[in-house]
Amino acid sequence: MDGDLSPKGEDFLVRLVRIVLIIGLVVLLGVLAYRGFAPSTRSAADTVTVYYSKLDGVTLDKWTVSLGPARDPRSVAFYAAVQAVAGPPSTVEAVRFPPGTIVRKVERRGTTAIVDLSGNVTSGVGGAFAEAGEFKALVWTLTKLPGISSVRITINGARVATLPGGHLELDEPLSRSNW
Repeated sequence: MDGDLSPKGEDFLVRLVRIVLIIGLVVLLGVLAYRGFAPSTRSAADTVTVYYSKLDGVTLDKWTVSLGPARDPRSVAFYAAVQAVAGPPSTVEAVRFPPGTIVRKVERRGTTAIVDLSGNVTSGVGGAFAEAGEFKALVWTLTKLPGISSVRITINGARVATLPGGHLELDEPLSRSNW
């Protein structure tokens, strides 16, 4: 009786297939349930909080942006500064840095971040109101990062006392207490 299965052999094979299918289904449901109810694997270390000033120039709001692969403190500080200068999405009403302003470099000395901005930052037309809103957002963003308590601003690599309007003193590092 080659190849012929007796009725008892067929019953055994059918039961075995059913058991394997049931076990597979239970494992699959368990994996899906775990993925659905398990805490997210995304951590706060995967994001950075960026602040912006609302149009009243005083109130800050924030949004969270995802970090790329670089997680060293210098890269994170540079990325956070770039995001703060770029501002929130264009659909959000906010005080913004003058067009074309870019972050050239960010260094850290102790607890101070030194942010070098392009010369475009001097072309702002909003006066004291805009300057305060722009720099408040930048300072709050960077001082939210671990180990940074103040921000020194340079423009095209040089220290400046103020921007051309003379409204905001930049000769000393800025901290949250400046606002």
